[in-house]
Amino acid sequence: MGCALLNGTQGLLDMPSIHQSSHLSSTVYLFYGPQATQEELKSSYRRLCMLYHPDKHRDPELKRQAEQLFTYVHQAYEVLSDPQSRAIYDIFGKKGLEVEGWEVVERKRTPAEIREEYERLQRERDERRLQQRTNPKGTISVGIDATDLFDRYEEDFEDAPGGGFPHIDINRMHISQSIEAPLTTSDTAVLSGSLSTRNGNGGGNINLCVRRVTSARGWGELEFAAGDIRGPLFGMKVFRNVTARCFVTAQWGLQFSSHGVRPSATTMMARHLDQNTMGYLQWRWGSQSAMTTSIVRDTKTSHFTLALQLGVPHSYLMMSYQYKFQDEDQTKVKGSIKTGFFGTVVEYGAERKISRHSVLAATVSIGVPQGVSLKIRLNRASQTYLFPIHLTDQILPSAVFYATVGPLAIYLAVQKLIIMPYVRAQKEQELEKQKEDSASEIARRKQEAEASVLLMQESVKRIIDAEESKMGLIILNAWYGKFVSDNSQKPERAKVIDVTVPLQCLVKDSKLTLTEASKAGLPGFYDPCVGEEKSLKLLYQFRGALHQVLSGDTEPLRLPKQFHS
Repeated sequence: MGCALLNGTQGLLDMPSIHQSSHLSSTVYLFYGPQATQEELKSSYRRLCMLYHPDKHRDPELKRQAEQLFTYVHQAYEVLSDPQSRAIYDIFGKKGLEVEGWEVVERKRTPAEIREEYERLQRERDERRLQQRTNPKGTISVGIDATDLFDRYEEDFEDAPGGGFPHIDINRMHISQSIEAPLTTSDTAVLSGSLSTRNGNGGGNINLCVRRVTSARGWGELEFAAGDIRGPLFGMKVFRNVTARCFVTAQWGLQFSSHGVRPSATTMMARHLDQNTMGYLQWRWGSQSAMTTSIVRDTKTSHFTLALQLGVPHSYLMMSYQYKFQDEDQTKVKGSIKTGFFGTVVEYGAERKISRHSVLAATVSIGVPQGVSLKIRLNRASQTYLFPIHLTDQILPSAVFYATVGPLAIYLAVQKLIIMPYVRAQKEQELEKQKEDSASEIARRKQEAEASVLLMQESVKRIIDAEESKMGLIILNAWYGKFVSDNSQKPERAKVIDVTVPLQCLVKDSKLTLTEASKAGLPGFYDPCVGEEKSLKLLYQFRGALHQVLSGDTEPLRLPKQFHS
């Protein structure tokens, strides 16, 4: 097991018992990375003790600072030397140490036993949080009839009252909401309701569903519904994993109305065809009986669906493809074609993440005999807002053009004029708040770093003398922080610190090795620009030749570079 727990500034050293020392986390780079053995830990511990031992400093102030740092290093070694604490962190990280109940765990347990105990404690914590979770979900759909923009005749336009302005109407609306109510760790009740209206007529219904997880392989649920449109409904659904690659679902229902009882049933079987591909076979019996088979392939960069349905009254063949861009905004473009007894529909569109919790999508639908429609969807957390806009009953080039270009132009304008300034302002506010909250902590770490640099001076002189004698590795200049471009008016040194001495102190046998973690945790380092992107720039000499290196904050670094040797 390793000692990744001291990695960067997020190490085990943040435990409450030793929280006063951020300097502890800086020792990771002298502990040979996450696979360090006990012998390597002891070797690095001895090296740090020699560097910070109070008896090696005569100046009273340096001696006081050395005593403090020496104590921190000793505490860090005690943590790393404890097999249980080290095993807990290596398996679960910092969160594992925050789980209540470790104090009652028997000592000398194996990693497997520790993992089992952690999962038990985690379950207990989840149970305590169970009653606080309702997972609300909602959908609001507003249907808009804009056919008057394209389908009106010229004579109608001239005779129309109100100066011939086109009429845009809201012809339908739908609102639904659901909440979950956990009853036990295996039972959940879901209460949902909806209201719908179309051309002045509407209604609603309420639904109660109770689900029980019977085992790791299956669950079942009962459904009760009532409304003024379809009447009472009683249903049951079960899910079962048949094998590791195959599962089935079955659903039965009884719909009560003034015309009698209408039974229905649905069965579906799904199977993993390979790592990214699923095959589905569904049979539905009732008022709209059908047999459907589909293949769905989902990868990191694409999503493909091919489906065939044979049924009454609709049979169709559908194919869709979606490409996923690997960008920060998670942009996706998609297209589909669907043809059957009802006609043919072609759709294309795109979706993009516009903020941390919001996704905006637009889809153009062109069909015979449906005409041209534009569908706009906004997902905000667990809420969905839909705006289907019917543009024309015919396939008109003008309607297709405006449905395609219009949303794109509006999005670009809103993105540039509203969204980007808003997101930028939010980030600046968060950064300023982060700086304010961490100001005292950064000041303390800066003081510790400056004390460490003073304590390193004599050791660095000896290291430089030894390296010069064999033409080894000498750090001439090193800067850490945020660097600005040459054409920027901001002073570069305002957000960088000189780390020449701390890096030279880490040189051993003409080698410098930094593992994959934030360099702000190194001895003699601190974060000069909280929340901003940082890098390390250094100039070093090896075998009489000068070399310059630029490394990202969390990138591993090994000097000298292979091509500099």
